[in-house]
Amino acid sequence: MKTLIVEDEKPAQEHLERLLHDIEPHAQVLAKLDSVSSAVRWLSAQQADLIFLDIHLADDLSFKIFEQIKVRTPVIFTTAYDQYALRAFKVNSVDYLLKPIDKEELANAINKFKQSQVAVPTFDVEQLLATLHQPAKTYQERFVVTRGERVMSITTEQIAYFEGEDRYVYLTKKDGARFIVDYKLSELEELLNPRQFYRLNRSFIARFESIQHIYNLSKSRVKVELTPAAQREIIVSSENTQDFKGWLNQ
Repeated sequence: MKTLIVEDEKPAQEHLERLLHDIEPHAQVLAKLDSVSSAVRWLSAQQADLIFLDIHLADDLSFKIFEQIKVRTPVIFTTAYDQYALRAFKVNSVDYLLKPIDKEELANAINKFKQSQVAVPTFDVEQLLATLHQPAKTYQERFVVTRGERVMSITTEQIAYFEGEDRYVYLTKKDGARFIVDYKLSELEELLNPRQFYRLNRSFIARFESIQHIYNLSKSRVKVELTPAAQREIIVSSENTQDFKGWLNQ
């Protein structure tokens, strides 16, 4: 497996190369580049089997590479980029890895690459760029709630978290006031800005500023305490812990 690493931070280049050789001792790193311009020059004359590509490079964002040359080589993005925008990359690339890169996550991505080669897929860069150039999505900024005959509009800045309980979903403000809202948590996931709100588990969506404490538990789970305090224990599952920490680290 011949690989190309495009990453503008030398320690990150070396860390990725070490992990790669631990996982695939016979893998070759043909070159380690740090910019869009150097990647364009290299890819215009040579080819790899797999590209590890950071998004923020020394001279520009890496998808500028694809605007200048045709690239059909599978790509694994290695980045601290916003996880919501990465949905676009996930459609068109083999995988993406959030920094700091975890060895197990890298091994899973390489296995995914190997499996994809059996099906001989095409790397649709044009679809990737079209997705990236779509107008930015707008998110809901206010929610109308009622208390008795009084109708109020609450901004997302005032919201601490949403909680699903029995058949209802409650909005809890930062001052502790609680209101029923006419939404499902799955609907709220699409309406709320994912940089500000995160779906902790089946029952809670919390705003970043409302996360008070986080504790590591067994089996790679984490416990989250919110403010105002929730009446139930909030556990992020082992399957979502890595994604949650990536969201905290953006």
